[in-house]
Amino acid sequence: MNAGIIVAIVVVTIVIVVLVAMFVVRKSERARAKRREKAVEHRRVAEIHAARAQRREAEIAEREARAKREQAEAREQAARLDEDRRVATERQEHARRIDPDTDTEVEADEHPRH
Repeated sequence: MNAGIIVAIVVVTIVIVVLVAMFVVRKSERARAKRREKAVEHRRVAEIHAARAQRREAEIAEREARAKREQAEAREQAARLDEDRRVATERQEHARRIDPDTDTEVEADEHPRH
């Protein structure tokens, strides 16, 4: 074989190898870029879901706080109701005891009629 042909074959082979290598590198870079884009999209979606979850968590905490506050108010109102009933009962009993027109054994002992 002629030296020129051998050199041409070697040069063509080197060019082919370089072109194949460049093709493989570009394909790899494109695949990597696509994976990067997918990762960015997944992160964005994850951030959206995390934000929604945080918002819902805050709403739940607010509802729980409101419910606790309402329960405390209800207990307070119930306590006031009990106190008001107790005072009303005591005053009714006291009024019945001191009323001269009421005939009860207790009143008869306390206030004898003449």
